[in-house]
Amino acid sequence: MTFSPRLVALDVDGTLVDGNNNMSAAVRDAVWGLRGNGIETVITTGRAIPGVMNTVEQLGFGDGIAIASNGAVVFSYAPPTVLHSVTFDASAAVAVILAEVPDAMVAVEERGVGYRVNRPFPEGEIGGQIRLQSVEELVAHPVSRVIIRAPGHTAEEFGAIVSEIGLTGTSYYIGYSAWVDLAPEGVSKASGLEFVCKRLGVDVSEVLAVGDGHNDFEMLEWAGRGVAMGHAPDRVKHIADDVTGSIEQDGLAQELSRYL
Repeated sequence: MTFSPRLVALDVDGTLVDGNNNMSAAVRDAVWGLRGNGIETVITTGRAIPGVMNTVEQLGFGDGIAIASNGAVVFSYAPPTVLHSVTFDASAAVAVILAEVPDAMVAVEERGVGYRVNRPFPEGEIGGQIRLQSVEELVAHPVSRVIIRAPGHTAEEFGAIVSEIGLTGTSYYIGYSAWVDLAPEGVSKASGLEFVCKRLGVDVSEVLAVGDGHNDFEMLEWAGRGVAMGHAPDRVKHIADDVTGSIEQDGLAQELSRYL
């Protein structure tokens, strides 16, 4: 193993923390060990800024750079200061999906604040300040990210519906539940990392990325070394350079221990 990263990009849910937002001591110690060795550690997630800062607090980081909203927002902390953001007109994509799933919940991220929603989401699924608005109000202006949730469907059913629609002008990521993230076309965790690497003078060959979800696909494929968690979907595992243990097995700590 001759690979030695200068920058490590870490997904949050399913990688750093489990489904209850708990981070194990083994994972926390491994991440701190990397940072102690001078390796830049970048949280890279679909979460909005408040959700990222929750993870920052769990890690005990005082400063750094993070990627939120699946690459649409790059910011430094603390305090959170946006360095780069991308927005898009989501109205057409939202209308097409709602035509197929009219009872779906829609949430639009308000950068650094929380979400505007057409209906309340299940408790704990989104954080920050929540405001109720009509769908028309939600997508009246360009946004960084839209979440569409269909509680009456399985993840497979909803994913199939969205895939068959053939969305144009947007990127989308299907979650483990009946949940789809809409993002600006061409924006991904990889594009956010490209911005960070240019800013820090790090080459892609020096990047280690670890993740477990469909929204990690581009990042793992792009990085010098992409590692999938053991519970990741097969599609994600297939493009990764390696597969580590699952979240229950502290798979992230297993991978990071190689560099300590």
